[in-house]
Amino acid sequence: MYNIKLLNKISEAGLTSFDKNKYSWSEDMANADAIMVRSASMHDMEIDPSVKAVARAGAGVNNIPCDKYAEQGIVVFNTPGANANAVKELVLLGLLISSRKVAPALEWVRGLKGQGAEVGKLVEKGKSQFAGPEIYGKTLGVIGLGAIGILVANAARALGMTVYGYDPYLSVNAAWDLSRSIKHATDLKEIYANCDYITVHVPFNASTKDMINAEVIASMKDGVRILNFARGELVNADDILAALESKKVSAYVTDFPTDAQLCADGVIALPHLGASTPESEDNCARMAALELQDFLENGNIKNSVNFANVSMPRAGTNRICVFHKNIKSVLSQISTAISDQGVNIENMVNAAKNDFSYTIVDVASALNDEVIAKIDAIEGVIKVRVI
Repeated sequence: MYNIKLLNKISEAGLTSFDKNKYSWSEDMANADAIMVRSASMHDMEIDPSVKAVARAGAGVNNIPCDKYAEQGIVVFNTPGANANAVKELVLLGLLISSRKVAPALEWVRGLKGQGAEVGKLVEKGKSQFAGPEIYGKTLGVIGLGAIGILVANAARALGMTVYGYDPYLSVNAAWDLSRSIKHATDLKEIYANCDYITVHVPFNASTKDMINAEVIASMKDGVRILNFARGELVNADDILAALESKKVSAYVTDFPTDAQLCADGVIALPHLGASTPESEDNCARMAALELQDFLENGNIKNSVNFANVSMPRAGTNRICVFHKNIKSVLSQISTAISDQGVNIENMVNAAKNDFSYTIVDVASALNDEVIAKIDAIEGVIKVRVI
């Protein structure tokens, strides 16, 4: 029986993916084999030594100490693409409300309450202050062509926009999904110089912090509209306010507002609604549950943020899963320890990500405890699992 600890309310669509004959789950689960989490912060959390994996029902993992867990041989999964359509739809809304001044218009109309028969005349008289351009025929720059960025780019193109896409790490599979009519920007300068709207869809890390700043904004078109549904820290909070005040930027739509940005002219602030749809929550929970099942039962890793993706069809009697540092001779020592017992290796696969590596070995017969201890004692080995 595998025990799953829930740190947040997880959609039933995900929990019902677990076989009740093999899994149990609860928010107060002790001796957990894995953890499912949404937004709860785990940085200062003490977790059971039995935990083998953490699955984030969502894309961002800033609430999880991924590097710390890699050192302990704990796999951190996320669910890329599961909430992509929900975010895409909100980005499209952002394009429209940044142009047509819908938010201030709604507030203004509410202020007409009590004017009786005069409302019609007042509406006609006051509507001109909320005039704004159409997005049709305008140019959109999409920075980051992952699951969300591709959907945004294709949808904007279908709405009649010219679309530039930039992503130096674009995968082959992602490229197949991208419309051929999207213009390939080889440099961010192309985005900044040509686009009326810019939307950012990159992960937040040391290299992307404040990537939209005063210097970058100065190179953009006058009146540009910027959308940020990825992470607040990608856009320098002070610089965007200064750009709005000078009218260099016409509008800033963000799902991650700061206190200073609330009620500021030109800021359209939303309360992190990107993935807040029942469909998105179901998709994320279901994907997270399936990732955990394949890992716990088969040792396969897919969509990990701190270890390489490694999977292999089952062959042989037993499977040995070894987490280790990405250093020389570990693989040969694992093979030697197994062969010295006279056991045949049926299949073996290994992959590394940064400083850490993961190896799966299928063997023809069971290994005794002495061999497992010998593998565990190899320099650089972090954890050994036998499935």
